[in-house]
This record gives sequence, C-alpha cells and structure tokens, in this order.
Amino acid sequence: MSDTAPTLVLTGGQVLTVDAGFTVAEGVAVRGRDILAVGGDAEMRALAGPGTRIVELGGRTVLPGINDSHLHGAAYGMTKPPFAIDVGHPAVGSLADIAEAVGRAARDAPDGAWIVGLGWDPGYLAECLAEPGRFPHRRDLDAVAPRHPVCLTDFSSHMVWANSEALRRCGIDADTAPPPGGVIDHDPDGRPTGILREAAGRLVQAELPAPTVAQRRQAIQGVIRELHARGITSYTEPGLGPGGAGTLFGGLSTDNWTAYAELAAEGALEARVSVLLLPAPMGGSADDVRKGLAELRRPESADPRLLRAIGVKVFGDGVPPNRTAWMNEPYPEGGHGALCVHGDTPALQADELREMIRVAHEAGFQLGVHVTGDRAIDTVVDAFVAANTAAPRPDARHYVIHGDFIGPGSLAKLAAHGYGVNMNPAIKWTISDLMDEVVGPERSAYQWPVRSALDAGVRVCASSDAPITEPDWRQGVASMMLRESKASGRPSGPEQCVPLADALRAYTATAAWQDFADDFKGTVEPGRAADLCVLDRPLLGLDPHEITEVRVDLTVFDGRVVFER
Repeated sequence: MSDTAPTLVLTGGQVLTVDAGFTVAEGVAVRGRDILAVGGDAEMRALAGPGTRIVELGGRTVLPGINDSHLHGAAYGMTKPPFAIDVGHPAVGSLADIAEAVGRAARDAPDGAWIVGLGWDPGYLAECLAEPGRFPHRRDLDAVAPRHPVCLTDFSSHMVWANSEALRRCGIDADTAPPPGGVIDHDPDGRPTGILREAAGRLVQAELPAPTVAQRRQAIQGVIRELHARGITSYTEPGLGPGGAGTLFGGLSTDNWTAYAELAAEGALEARVSVLLLPAPMGGSADDVRKGLAELRRPESADPRLLRAIGVKVFGDGVPPNRTAWMNEPYPEGGHGALCVHGDTPALQADELREMIRVAHEAGFQLGVHVTGDRAIDTVVDAFVAANTAAPRPDARHYVIHGDFIGPGSLAKLAAHGYGVNMNPAIKWTISDLMDEVVGPERSAYQWPVRSALDAGVRVCASSDAPITEPDWRQGVASMMLRESKASGRPSGPEQCVPLADALRAYTATAAWQDFADDFKGTVEPGRAADLCVLDRPLLGLDPHEITEVRVDLTVFDGRVVFER
C-alpha cells in the first residue's frame, strides 16, 4: 500500500461531522490513527489504494466516536458478576424479588461471605408503591441471609441497604453517629433500619473485600468491550483517588488509576480515558483535598491521548431523590437537604466547600463538582468565580456535575467565565415521575434545564453516570429531544427539549472540550483521531422515539476496527 493511501474508507453514507457548522458529508478516509479526509463519495473512493479497506455504508450514519463524559468505568465493571448481583429494575420488581436474589446468592456463598448488589430503586418496587411509607428494611434481608452480611447499593449510589449481620459486622447500632455528610435511618425504637444515606454508606462499603489490581484491570477491559459495542470510544472517569477508598469495592480508589496506568503502559487500554482525581471523600474538608493532592501528585501515564488526569472532583451535596440535594425552597414534606462537606453548620460547610474549590483551582486543576440542588449550585458557581478572581486562569474549564436545578443566575455566571455543566438525560427519563413527588411537579419539570443552559451560552455535556444508568447514549439523545418519562411516557418540561444536533454535540464535540481534547477528537475532520461510530440507518430526520432502536454496526478506535456487528 502507498504511504499516502488511506487504510480505511467509509463511504456512501451520512457522515455527521459535528463540526462547527454540523456539516454532513458522504464519506471519511482514515490513515493510521488519524482521519485523512472527509467529503463526497467519489472523492473518498478516489483516495483508496490497493490495500485500503472500503466499507460500503449504503446510507448508514457515521458519527464521531461517542464520548460518555461522566462514566464510572471501573466501578461499573465491578457492579457485574462476579463482583455483584443485579437488584435493579427491570431485573427485580419487588422487595420479594430482591430477597429471592439475595437468598440465592447466600445459598451459593460460604457462611460469613459478603453478598453485594447494586441498583435497587423504591420507585420500582411493588411493596413500596402499594404501601405509602414502605421502604426497604434490614428485616427484608435478614430472613434470607441471616449468616451473611448484605450490602445493597441503590441506583443512585448514594444510599446503602444493609441487613442486621452487616450492621453488626460494621459496628453500627443505635449509638453510632453518622459521619459528616451522612444519615443513618432509625426505627422508632432507635435501632438502625439498615438504610444508610450519602457518606454513611461508607461505614458498610469500606468493609467489603477489595478487588486486586488484576481484577480491576479485568473489570475495566470488560467495560471497554461493552462500550465499543455501544459506539463509545472515550469517557471521563469522574473521581479516582484516596477519597474513593471507602466506596463500593473501592470503585473510586487510587488502585483503579494503577489499573488504568498499567493497561496504558502495555498498550492494552482501548479507550480514551480522562480522569478526575478524588483527593477527598464525601463529607471531606479542604485539608483532605490538600493531603490527597499531595499524595496523588498529578499522576502521569504512558500516552496522554489515551489516559490523562485532567482535574479534581469534589462532592458538594447529595441527590434529589434522597432529599439530600441542598435546595432554596423546602421539599414538600419539609427540609432543605444539606451540603455533604465537613462542618457543624450550613454556613461552616459552605465556607469549607469554597476553600476546597479554591485549593484545587490554585493547584492548577480543572474542577468538576458534584452538586444538584439550586442553593448548593449557586454556592459552587460563586466559589468558581471567587477562586478565579483571586488567582485568574483563562481556560480552567471548571464545570458543574449533574446541575439538576441550576438557575438562571448561575447559568449566566458559568457562561461568562467559559465554564460548563454535565447533565444526565437518561436519569431524567428514569426518575421524572418520582421527582414530581419529591420536589413537586413544577420543579420536577425544570430538572436538568438543557435548553436554558444552551440558550445562556453554557457548554453542556451529557453523560450516563454509569452504573447509575446504562451507558446508552442513544437513550440520552432521545431523552434530550423528548423529555418523556420511562414509567408513564408523560412529557416532563418539554420546553427544555433540544434538537438532534445539540444532543449529539453533548456526547461528542462538547465532551472533547471538557476533556481539553477538542484539538484532536470529538468531530469527524481531517487531522482528528480516527474514532468513529457507524449506525445501522440514517439518523437525520429519524423520529426521536426510534433512536433507542438504532444499532451500532461498527466502531473504529484509533484507526482500528474494534467492534463489528
């Protein structure tokens, strides 16, 4: 083959470049690891040499490789067997189903071995729906696993359901004080119910046996194979470091950076992974951030285009379904939620959060802050601005993670400073009916205001937050275009819908911007990395309801075909 001829040509289709003008071409030519040319069908065919592989698209769509910009890859891999059982919808539909699954696992495990599961959601459990006030309880698990400690993490990863043996093993009783940023639910007699919220969940999760680095590598590689089948070639691993040591299986721990770095050094990392470092745990302090950053020392990787630590993650507040998001207006049943930060009062917590942000900003890192309630978001965005005023950085690219109830004032400040927001449309699809009850219909409809953010000039990324939802960008795109409920099909905030081009940018070009990688990925243009996703049909003009039925036919990563259906 000539040194100038392409190694691969995809032509005769609908190439959505997602460039600045959302140009549509007919074909794309790849040479080595990069895109050589984009253009018309005849032009692409004329470039081919004797050894060029030509893929006849037959009208099918080509997209840039999908970039899931908030996906806990290592943690997602460890939610699957042999690490954990599936207790999420639709695998289970009731407390009885969960008890049966836990019982099966207990019968197969030695006495005293941990039973671990993930995904339960009271909004999809028959007993909780039928009986107001009914909630999972340790007794639901005790009968089927009296000699096994059980730890079941909910769909949001912000709540743990434990049985009596797990509580006993972890020393949790009526006198146990929750850690900062945590809540332990109690029965009227003062005994723990088995529900531990936010930082309190670590009291159980930290006791689980830790996988080896070799097992973590295996989990990561399994996830990447799944992502290839979904057309995903890049993702952000949002939080790895000492602050994640107490999470489920250490899914956010420093050991996972070690696993990624080993894979990259061996040429075995088949995705582009951007990492936010996690120096402090939920409920942590500015001193935790200082200590964690000193320990991490901005780790290096063998190939920064494959693996790079670009920022720092900080936890601000909780999540709305658990009523732990810090809100300006109270929840219908009372309470405003709270920050999940060290401090004895809301004012002290807010000061501590500002200091955590200042420390990471002045250390030269991008900041991604987990924050969901409007009061908490305002605090975080003001802290971004204050940190930058004290120590100006022209291109920090800080961003709000989740940003469920971000208001107009904070959107304007993000836009003015070139900052972003990372939203989760598939979670909106999953919980919109539940949120009507949690925050009331008006606030629920506004949740994740994508249209308002784009109109304000804010860069918006979309992501799965896997394992919170499946890493299915098709569902995310459809949800951004429709904003319909998974449970009822009812629209929720239709004024926040966006067109296809905006939804695709949120999974490609804007996600590359968030990664500081918009100079080499995120669009189908000459000179960019040859990361491509081929779909089985034309996407332009397709009914948004049909997008979830679209199949990925081919995935190209770094110029190589890594998946072909």
